[in-house]
Formats: sequence, structure tokens, C-alpha cells
Amino acid sequence: MSKNQNSFIKKQKAQLKQRKKKEKFEKKLERKAQPKDGSLENMMVYVDEFGNFSDSPPEPPTPKKQLNQNKSYSKGAAQNK
Repeated sequence: MSKNQNSFIKKQKAQLKQRKKKEKFEKKLERKAQPKDGSLENMMVYVDEFGNFSDSPPEPPTPKKQLNQNKSYSKGAAQNK
């Protein structure tokens, strides 16, 4: 008869656990090696009028033309037309 399958499965699980632990440790070293830049400029996110996120600030709105409201129209001028 062949060996019990439990010992084989236990070895596979142990190898998998060891491999995951090693990968996790390598990722940790990579994160520590990268420079940290927690400045406010890098953390800012802008939202446009449609609700989309962007890294750049939105363009300032263009001023609308204002009508000249100082003109007064008289009744007589409106009736002559």
C-alpha cells in the first residue's frame, strides 16, 4: 500500500504557507525602500461639475456677459416699433 496522503498534503500546506510568508516579507521590504511623499499636493483630489475625480484643479469658470441694465425703455418707444 502507498503512504498516507495526509503527510503529503501537510507538506504542501507548509510549503504554501512558507512561500506566502516570504512574498509578504519581500513586499514589506519594497514598501520600506520607496520614498514617502505625504505632501498635501500629492493627496489632493479635485471633483469636477459632473462628479469625476482628477489630479489637476478645474479651470476657473468664465465670467458670463452681463447685460447693461441701465438702459430704460419708455412706453412710447416700444409702441412706435
